Amino acid sequence: MIARLVACALTCLVVAGCASTAATRPAMFSERSTPAPQRGSLLIVGGGSQPDELVKHFVDLAGGRGKARIAILPMATSEAAEAGAEKEAQLDSLGADSFVLNFPRSRADDDSLVRKVQTATGIWFPGGDQSLLTGALGGSAVLRAIHDRYNAGAVVGGTSAGAAVMSDSMITGNQFYPGSAAALDSSNFTRVGRHVIEIVPGLGFVHNAIVDQHFIRRQRENRLISVVLERPSLLGVGIDEGTALEVTPDGKWLVLGRSAVMILDARSSRTTSATAGVLGSTGVKLSLLPAGSTYDPRTGEASLPASR
Repeated sequence: MIARLVACALTCLVVAGCASTAATRPAMFSERSTPAPQRGSLLIVGGGSQPDELVKHFVDLAGGRGKARIAILPMATSEAAEAGAEKEAQLDSLGADSFVLNFPRSRADDDSLVRKVQTATGIWFPGGDQSLLTGALGGSAVLRAIHDRYNAGAVVGGTSAGAAVMSDSMITGNQFYPGSAAALDSSNFTRVGRHVIEIVPGLGFVHNAIVDQHFIRRQRENRLISVVLERPSLLGVGIDEGTALEVTPDGKWLVLGRSAVMILDARSSRTTSATAGVLGSTGVKLSLLPAGSTYDPRTGEASLPASR
């Protein structure tokens, strides 16, 4: 009897302690620990010409013919008006009701723009220079509205620069050369090493990964290897031209299009120390996934399409 009473008292103390901790824990702690569920889809295209079936698939994810309402944000290019109009015509030909939102950062907090985004079932980012796009949207009310639409079920997609911006961390296309104080634009990536590739914040739709584009076509393996070995907690996702990675609402990845996606997983790797003269690593897992493949970023498990 005494033992039972002691056990009961200890249980009450534990419950009371937990209740007290929960009551005094700052609200922001629980908000950061339990982010809002993501219920939309992402369609991340690696650049180049897009197969018709990819564009139609984006419209279908946005609700399909007669229902899809798609906002096009073309600020990644200096020819934004032309790029926006071209995409609008293509999407409308597939039954979407699309519209262009082209604005500078000084207007990115306007209520009128936020209200327009709130009507969209899909958001599309055309190509260009990803730094221009993040510069126009970073930290803005419009970007928060896009995230809200994504969390409510809308599809968010983009190609080339519009793909690079998708992740929390973003490759700018610049690299640091020996002796240079600032990163410089370059189309060739002939080195693998630390502090070689410039990384800045992206738009934050893909977590725990970093996206590269035009990947196989432009031989950007050295760039992504350098990024991932320096940041092994991030999956490196290299998407080739004419190819898309679809992120489904449950977090799984699907490969679509005409080429492949390369995924570098260094989460269980061993890497040379930061003071080593040459960067080296073992245990990096590489997956080359053609259309029809799937990937689970949580477990690293991949499947190839069934042979025909």
